[in-house]
Amino acid sequence: MARILRDAYGVPHVRATSISDLAHGQGRATAHDRTWQLELQRRRATGTTAEVFGTAALSWDRLARRTRIADTARRAHSALAEETRSFVSAYVDGVNAGLRTDVDELEQLGFEAQPWETWTPLAVFLAQHLLFASLPGKLWEHRARGVLGEGLSLLSHEGPHSSGSNAWAVGGGRTASGFPLIGGDPHRVIESPGVYQQVRLACPEFDVAGFAFPGVPGVQHFAHAGEVAWAITNAMGDYQDVYAEQLRRVGGAVEALGPEGWERCESDLEILDVRDAEPERVEVIATARGLVFEGGPDEGEGLSVRAASVVLGDLGFDALLPLLRARTVDEVDAALDHWVEPVNNVVIADRHGSVRYRVAGRIPVRPDANRHGIVDATDPETRWTGWLDSLPRTDVPPDGHVVTANERRGPESDAIGTSFAPRHRADRLRALLAGRDDLTTADFAAFHNDALAPAAMAIRECVRGLEPGTAGAAVRDSILTWDGVMERDSPGAAAYAAWRTALVRRIAAEPVFAPLTVPAHDPVFAVWLDPVGRISLGLESLLAAGTPYGIDLRAHARAALDDAVGHPDTWGDTHVFRPIHAFELHGLEPPGLPVLSVSGDSDCVRCTSSYPAQDDTCFRGSVARYVWDLADRDLSGWVVPVGASGDPRDAHHHDQLPLWVEGELAPVVGDWDLLT
Repeated sequence: MARILRDAYGVPHVRATSISDLAHGQGRATAHDRTWQLELQRRRATGTTAEVFGTAALSWDRLARRTRIADTARRAHSALAEETRSFVSAYVDGVNAGLRTDVDELEQLGFEAQPWETWTPLAVFLAQHLLFASLPGKLWEHRARGVLGEGLSLLSHEGPHSSGSNAWAVGGGRTASGFPLIGGDPHRVIESPGVYQQVRLACPEFDVAGFAFPGVPGVQHFAHAGEVAWAITNAMGDYQDVYAEQLRRVGGAVEALGPEGWERCESDLEILDVRDAEPERVEVIATARGLVFEGGPDEGEGLSVRAASVVLGDLGFDALLPLLRARTVDEVDAALDHWVEPVNNVVIADRHGSVRYRVAGRIPVRPDANRHGIVDATDPETRWTGWLDSLPRTDVPPDGHVVTANERRGPESDAIGTSFAPRHRADRLRALLAGRDDLTTADFAAFHNDALAPAAMAIRECVRGLEPGTAGAAVRDSILTWDGVMERDSPGAAAYAAWRTALVRRIAAEPVFAPLTVPAHDPVFAVWLDPVGRISLGLESLLAAGTPYGIDLRAHARAALDDAVGHPDTWGDTHVFRPIHAFELHGLEPPGLPVLSVSGDSDCVRCTSSYPAQDDTCFRGSVARYVWDLADRDLSGWVVPVGASGDPRDAHHHDQLPLWVEGELAPVVGDWDLLT
């Protein structure tokens, strides 16, 4: 039986004499800390959230059923190596042993957490990442091209709810200790409980500290194994395609029109139970291309999605144990050859001094048209013809560094994806690293806190020379004399943010964008299809274009200065921490958290994203921060926005929040005698 010990922040350190007992202990600790979150994740993965939340949750449940999350998880589980399957099974046994009944959210809803199946961790992982890739972006690109033509490229930007992250590493020749350092932070929607869980897993074979997805065994993306450490960012890989299908019903069967004519589809009817409403029937259809997620034979048409994980019946879980056992860069690299999706940039370093960058995952080979929107299911040219070989891999010299922040890295990125983040975060990190050969963990932690906004520095130039009203002129001057740092106590940042919001609202009201406000797809995709969000994120490109779509942007910028009169005194007055809780999404009162002002913004290294034109609250950003020191793991640090426990009544529910707000890290504790 595993022993579960805790540090001062309640982080579980799981110690066992066998891998099986260790997995059981990790599952038990996770269930103790995150029972509500595990039940919610299980229901999202199986498309049963409407049983708890009613009709408001139907949109997600339909998508989960139609895209066969549970079925893909079952297939992937059955294909696992025997040792991996046993590892996952032991974890599930631990989850089921640790599920609690004294959970505030479940008591309010009148439900109890249900036991997990052996394949549930795979389904939970897939559900977390179903909309993490290119499916929503292709719906947007297809729709926006129909309205804006090729001018849609001006709104190209990392999507409002999509992935983002920073990760960087330096060789030993650049550090005070002579050993490599890795730093970084994943950017996602900030959830409560948190999307990542700090954990340490130790047995005779390994001793690894890192971040796990609650509900998934091992550590997947960020870890320090003593001799080697690794971290990832999203590579913005394109491994999902969307097909326009023609569908019909022939007798009791469903058929789809393919390149060779009408083809019989797999189809089934599933029942969605809905709280306080009648059950809903959902038709689940698989064509030869993919899974129909919208439309159907009664409409005569639909959209299907084809994804690498579904085609392969593989979610990459055979990488989990090799990652835990890895001791060198080469061994981590080899373990990640099993990875499927999401497609990730990976930085790896070990105590021998090796530092490597690679891309891990599976990307299909197909025509370029597939990568830029919705393609015709009857076109034989849209078939997948294999998998991309020789993904980028580079060794970093001892006196070198590597930075990855979701940006286009060069010509090698063309085969990986089509839409990348702006270069601002990556360029800023390179500037911070430049010329340094004495770097320490404290330096890397300070980089996390860098709130310079290069995009804002470029955007604000359009107010130079404008002549607004007297009050608006004061806003203009405040913006132009501002240092470009999105500090929470900055009046200039507040003036800039208020002007930016006013400008986005004025641009979004232009008639050219009106067709994009008409709903065209299921509400589950709404955030990706919102033109206001796209305009706010593409503002730099729009302003650089002069008069895009015939819009007089200078006139809007001038009027927005007057609109911004009376803005808050400081950026922190409105830029406050606001994590998302499932209750809030469904009209219920979420557990309370302190309202704290935060520095940073979307394109800062210190990513604390808001949604201009809606409000300035921080709902997305660094869902974890870490520095891995290869000189000594005990010199490393980590932090999450809330805390180790998902229970609002627990002392460790949000005890890391003050650290996260101030840009500080909690220690990674290695000494077992310091744990309780």
